[in-house]
Amino acid sequence: MTTAVRTPGSFRDASGHVYEADGRVFRTVNEVARVAYESSRDSGILQQLQQDSWIIESAELPRDQWPAAIGKPSYVLEHPRLPFVSYPYEWSFYQLKTAAIHHLKLHRSLLAHGFTLSDASAYNVQFDGPRPVFIDRLSVRPYRDGEAWYGHRQFCEQFLNPILLWAQLGIAPNGWYRGTVEGISTSDLAKIMPLKSRLSWPTVAHVFLHARLDRSAIETPEKALQQAKSARRLSKNAFEAILWQLENWIARMHLKHQAKTVWGDYAGSNTYATDEAQAKRAFVADFVRTLQPRLLFDLGCNTGEYSKVALAAGAQSVVGFDFDHRALDHAFTQSSEQRLAFLPLWLDAANPSPNQGWGQRERLGLRERARADGLIALAFEHHLAIGRNIPLFEVIEWIVGLAPQGLIEFVPKGDETVTRMLALREDVFPEYQKEQFEAHLARRAHIVASHAVSKSGRTVYWYAR
Repeated sequence: MTTAVRTPGSFRDASGHVYEADGRVFRTVNEVARVAYESSRDSGILQQLQQDSWIIESAELPRDQWPAAIGKPSYVLEHPRLPFVSYPYEWSFYQLKTAAIHHLKLHRSLLAHGFTLSDASAYNVQFDGPRPVFIDRLSVRPYRDGEAWYGHRQFCEQFLNPILLWAQLGIAPNGWYRGTVEGISTSDLAKIMPLKSRLSWPTVAHVFLHARLDRSAIETPEKALQQAKSARRLSKNAFEAILWQLENWIARMHLKHQAKTVWGDYAGSNTYATDEAQAKRAFVADFVRTLQPRLLFDLGCNTGEYSKVALAAGAQSVVGFDFDHRALDHAFTQSSEQRLAFLPLWLDAANPSPNQGWGQRERLGLRERARADGLIALAFEHHLAIGRNIPLFEVIEWIVGLAPQGLIEFVPKGDETVTRMLALREDVFPEYQKEQFEAHLARRAHIVASHAVSKSGRTVYWYAR
């Protein structure tokens, strides 16, 4: 086995770290966490949660199977590799709700068996397709009678506050969340919440009281410290009640003023004739059957129509990306109901998730996390080249760089969609032509095949890097 490399985001927790070697994922259990780990392991609760798919699977490895350069831990666990690691600022509203409720239900189940969670990081929840799964086994430790919920603030800022921003104000938090990484500050949220929200006791308890404590800590730090030290003990019943109330409150939240969006109804109102749509689906299916990808990216996935075609043709897992929140929520709901291996995520392709956090490596950008075997980018490139003024050759370079093989659809200027995009602006795209597209693509990759999919001249190209 090659030398193990610690993942960039696994450095804050002294309990243990995550390593990768030969495509496998390992987690160390350091001496400081040994007793807590043994206690939860021996209780059987983790095995039960694992069997019920609430927490990620793990296997305790014998010492002779430990990878090299992993330090001197007490234990080494191996976890299955998830198809793709996503971040909360890439989730839709209902994905964020689903992850929050999963965290709360898991915490309540642990408390019922005498355990708790040491933190409440949203990054500890990942999605395997549409299914949420908790990935940090070392967050589980024995519950101490009377202890406070130490992860309360973190839960609010990384789960609750972004959901409230969406539900109460109709503002998608993705850009704000990505900019701060650690979530939406309670103090900031309290400043913009509507006055009527003060009539809601949950909002007062989880937003305004926290914001007041923040102000007190700044204005009178010694008094705030004494108040914190003398805070009353929290009974286990009260702890469970807080989790239960939060769970019910979040479950009742819905998007505020969910307006019709530009591309949210695209799947049902695009410019394809029935036979053209069928021909396009057949070309996608042929590509996927030939490639048999373990992981396929669907750029501009909309509601997931072609992601489902890819899965039916043999793709093991599909991660879709789109800018339209309404389309993403629809795609996520469908994926959940149909139990598809399809995860839709939010992406501004002109400004994709960057490397950021500590050392600019704690949260990896899209390209650094990309391990796709193939991709489809259908009715996508013109949104960057025409909609965002990105040179055509750079659009092709970026797309081709994400996967070794793929399908890219070129949408010509004569197509109704591009005509609408240019209706209220000057056409400053003289190089946006089919011949130029083909020349740029041929310089970057081999064109395996191409197929015209509409009378307007839309053409899908199969490239191999």
